Amino acid sequence: MTSMMKAVHVADRGTPAEVMRPLDLPRPQVTPGHVLLRVEAAGINFADVLTVSGEYLTRTKYPYTPGMEFAGVIEALGEGVSGFRVGQRVACLAGTGGLAQFAAVPAATLLPVPESFSAAQAAAFPVSYLTAYHGLKTLGHGQAGEWVLVQAAAGALGTASIQVAKAMGLNVIAMASTDEKLGLARELGADVTLLQDDPERVQKVREAAGGRGVPLVLEVVGGKRFQESLDMAANRGRVIVIGNASREQANLRPVELMKRNLTVTGLWLTSLLTDAEAAAQAMKEVPPLLASGKVVPQVGPVYALADSAQAFQDILDRKTTGKVIIEPWR
Repeated sequence: MTSMMKAVHVADRGTPAEVMRPLDLPRPQVTPGHVLLRVEAAGINFADVLTVSGEYLTRTKYPYTPGMEFAGVIEALGEGVSGFRVGQRVACLAGTGGLAQFAAVPAATLLPVPESFSAAQAAAFPVSYLTAYHGLKTLGHGQAGEWVLVQAAAGALGTASIQVAKAMGLNVIAMASTDEKLGLARELGADVTLLQDDPERVQKVREAAGGRGVPLVLEVVGGKRFQESLDMAANRGRVIVIGNASREQANLRPVELMKRNLTVTGLWLTSLLTDAEAAAQAMKEVPPLLASGKVVPQVGPVYALADSAQAFQDILDRKTTGKVIIEPWR
């Protein structure tokens, strides 16, 4: 077997087209506590795009291979690894390394997936569905019968949030940029759908939730739209800040939170994965939802490894729905 593999290499910050280069790189070797995966599919998140450009929450360590979540088949087990077997398909949250034909990753980053899942579905699951769960339940404290506002509803996180919210018994207001995207949100169970640029969007959201506003907002846009999220929230509402798709600075006046008893909470999955109690509860509740078919990862467009830069740019340009997938062997 060859000692080389195809992988995407990023040497420095820049736009996807400027810095993402498919190269032949040495195939990694398995070490104690690690497993060697034959990567079948990588799920791409907005966070991956920001990491390439050096704009994510943590400083990007260049050079590196992008791809924080991926799925594949175990090729080899390192010394001391138990609970997994060669030939088993798993998902992985390693942080980097997914845009390659092989990856050597810590066994602790592996997640079991239903046997019925395709590789693309397995790669579409970890980040979006765990984030949705934590936003709706761990931090959002969503209760059956409450209303929740889901922004960017046709994206990877949005489609996951709609499904998890409905499984929890919540009522969903979904916002997206086109009628086509809103159609997908309705197919997934959204109760009310609104175009994100509707000039009366704030009032319509408040009216849809009984005139009082929504108790729970999953905020992913940021910038000037952050204020709108506060305006849409009910008194004593919870606004969970998960992203900043606008890439603009948001302004917050604490006194406004005081007047309406609002709560604004940030969510970063990386931190929650190190919270033993929260992580254990998520892994207790999310996999059964997947196995039951109540929630199904929404696979979006699929790209070859050589087209990785285009995939990243399409996410930036808001051209995609569901989870963008890159297949290293395609």
